[in-house]
Amino acid sequence: MKGKNVEERLKDYADIRSKALKIYNTFGKVNCPALGGYVHFTSEGFNHLVYGRAKKERDKRAQIARFDMLEKAKFILEESTTFQEYDEAIEYVRVNRHGKYVGMNAIVRCWGFVAIVRKFRLKVVVVQVGNGKMEFQSVRPAWFIKQYRDIKLVQTSTGAGLLGDDDDEVLKNTT
Repeated sequence: MKGKNVEERLKDYADIRSKALKIYNTFGKVNCPALGGYVHFTSEGFNHLVYGRAKKERDKRAQIARFDMLEKAKFILEESTTFQEYDEAIEYVRVNRHGKYVGMNAIVRCWGFVAIVRKFRLKVVVVQVGNGKMEFQSVRPAWFIKQYRDIKLVQTSTGAGLLGDDDDEVLKNTT
């Protein structure tokens, strides 16, 4: 699959999706030093990669791009010691109470990790509803972001990032 662009890989979508699901299911939970606990890779996280809204599937090219970033997302959560974005709000959500889903107001916390891995800039989103477990929600390319609410403008980053091709040589010279 390496060397093919997304357009050429569209015909293999079903195979790519099943392989991505197998990889995703191996993650389980990872220890995230930045959050001081475990981030769980649940079915809701994978569904968010496939669906934008309820019953509204994302474009297949966007899905393939997100599937390709899964291992990088896991790496960022395992290695990052800081998060770049944080949001907290009280929202009306459906929560599981003793086997029944009920609607209630809960604090929803959201963390964003932006990092450059192998010269590719991406953003990983982690969500926690109430006092529940922290869950992986999404991964996407972070080429640029425009959020006028927070007056943010982030342009494409360049550089080697967390895993440069010559990291071994650089680390050897620093010690």
